[in-house]
Amino acid sequence: MSTPPLAASGMAPGPFGGPQAQQAAREVNTASLCRIGQETVQDIVYRTMEIFQLLRNMQLPNGVTYHTGTYQDRLTKLQDHLRQLSILFRKLRLVYDKCNENCGGMDPIPVEQLIPYVEEDGSKNEDRAGPPRFASDERREIAEVNKKLKQKNQQLKQIMDQLRNLIWDINAMLAMRN
Repeated sequence: MSTPPLAASGMAPGPFGGPQAQQAAREVNTASLCRIGQETVQDIVYRTMEIFQLLRNMQLPNGVTYHTGTYQDRLTKLQDHLRQLSILFRKLRLVYDKCNENCGGMDPIPVEQLIPYVEEDGSKNEDRAGPPRFASDERREIAEVNKKLKQKNQQLKQIMDQLRNLIWDINAMLAMRN
């Protein structure tokens, strides 16, 4: 008894198939691996949604023979989906390991440098001379300005309350004089 080839079984030959495909996988660049990983994650999400749909529609066997065939069919589908899900996770692990292997010599860039910063006049931080400002520094400055603004608003409110009381007192004196 011989096993059918991958194409005959309905599975597309991928970069993790036979020895020729593994040789081609070494030549695949990191961007292609990331695309394959993204597609694998999408397949995992789709399979997981199908599993939850099956579980929601599945009824536990309670001794009634009327639904036993349906229950067995859904149980078989569920086990098949779980098996395919484990295969997809193994494939994702292979893609992840290969991407890490390809990116091993790269220097990591701090996340703050990846966030573009725009000045008030509309110029980006790459256009100006001097050290770059990070988003965390900008956030800290905004928090300080907001704190000062709240203090000024509180002072203005106190002044307005004092003026209101003063006007009330003046009106009261004028009313008593008449």
